[in-house]
Amino acid sequence: MTLAVTVTVERWPVAGSFIISRGAKSHVDVVLCEISDGTYSGTAEATPIYYEGESAEKCAEEITRFANSQPNLDRATLLQNMPRGAARNALDCALWDLECRKNNRELWQVSSLPKPRPLITAFTISLGQPDVMEAQARQAAASGHRLLKLKLSGKDDHQRVAAVHRGAPGARLIVDANESWNDLDIAAEASQLAQYSVELIEQPVSAGRDHLLSGVKSPVPLCADESCHTSADVERIAPFYDAVNIKLDKAGGLTEAMAMAHAAQATGMKIMVGCMLSTSLGIRPAFALAQLAQWVDLDGPLLLAKDRADAFRFESGRISPG
Repeated sequence: MTLAVTVTVERWPVAGSFIISRGAKSHVDVVLCEISDGTYSGTAEATPIYYEGESAEKCAEEITRFANSQPNLDRATLLQNMPRGAARNALDCALWDLECRKNNRELWQVSSLPKPRPLITAFTISLGQPDVMEAQARQAAASGHRLLKLKLSGKDDHQRVAAVHRGAPGARLIVDANESWNDLDIAAEASQLAQYSVELIEQPVSAGRDHLLSGVKSPVPLCADESCHTSADVERIAPFYDAVNIKLDKAGGLTEAMAMAHAAQATGMKIMVGCMLSTSLGIRPAFALAQLAQWVDLDGPLLLAKDRADAFRFESGRISPG
């Protein structure tokens, strides 16, 4: 059966600014992909991974080029013939949505994932001066957020985490070092942060330099992000990390993301499911996968100035379908 694929680029403004060690963003460009069989249509959204050189325009071109070159467009074909990334994510998730529409079933049913329940999601505190991050944490806690994720830079991180803990002393904390601790004593840094309810440290060293974690005895679990893209990476990074952050844009779709989750479970690693900046449409398949996770970081829509009409509900730090 011939499937028609249409793709558009949309720009969504960020609420204020989103700041990490790599820079600030005032908006996010996403790729909207629709696949139709003439009767039913499946829709998905993907966010280009800008630090890997992707852009919305490049992803849109890649989707169109690939779709036009394939007489039979299915998930197996995507995995075999298309590189991972946001373009493949958009196609893969649109195909999942099309299958749901054709069979009048929910995603968790067609993917054999657990029946969805509301989940506690992290809320991101952007990188900034300690007093600014403290104020953001206090405001987030007042809004009901019980799990906060801090962006760090490898400099003054202890002061930043201490400030956030002062602002939200009852909150659980995840810190994202964004590959910035290459020249630091990882165990010593982790020991300092453990006193502030930090329960996970994400990507302390640069991807490709995971050997720096060999023999490190951290009191806080270490989580791979940029070091682990697909299921093929899991066995390689397992000796250095306790958990893996699975993002659909990074993995190239829900199909590969589920394979990553199963590979992580097989090695005894814990799972975090995260996202890029996106609307609720972009995190819908990730929410289904997050039912398998120990940590959930799906606050992308909360960081935007507005969301789509059919949005997830974010209440008291929990995310649930709208």
